[in-house]
Amino acid sequence: MAKLYFKYGAMGSSKTATALITKYNYEERGMTVWLLKPSADNRDGASVVRSRIGLQAEAEIIAPQEDIGERFSEKQGIDVIIVDECQFLTPEQIDQLRRIVDDFDMPVLCFGLRTDFLTKFFPGSRRLMEIADSITEIKTICDCGAKATVNARISPEGYVITHGQQVFLGGNDSYIAMCHKCWKRYIDENRKVR
Repeated sequence: MAKLYFKYGAMGSSKTATALITKYNYEERGMTVWLLKPSADNRDGASVVRSRIGLQAEAEIIAPQEDIGERFSEKQGIDVIIVDECQFLTPEQIDQLRRIVDDFDMPVLCFGLRTDFLTKFFPGSRRLMEIADSITEIKTICDCGAKATVNARISPEGYVITHGQQVFLGGNDSYIAMCHKCWKRYIDENRKVR
């Protein structure tokens, strides 16, 4: 029986690399993967999924207004769906993925962030936490050695940012994974991270 999987982690936890390795493993067994990414994630080009370690693959783009179920109905021969940066999907799109799992016995693996730079759920991630069959944390560590759970947004001057839009695309130049204790300390002491 197929499942809806949510594999989440803080920035730098190798979520995308894990998604691309998973894609490779399915394909090595002769299976067809439908790799998706939300249109909000355009850091590496509209249709490219790229990990920090250099793995990459072409993906189909899903805009917020699109119905994934309708797109799926146009496909043939798909064995598994993998979604990178799933936090940017709408709750309705997560429900559409859930229906694909239930109605077509199709495994769907979603990789992404659980929370934003203020430790608030992304809407897509919240919905996955509510309805996924399997929820797995992909762990990474803070500079202090503790488990990182916060995606700290860093200003160009090197301070932790505590206001702004939920979605701001960036990599190591804009975000650092931290444990909650360090995140709060940098904010409370108004200290530079770097």
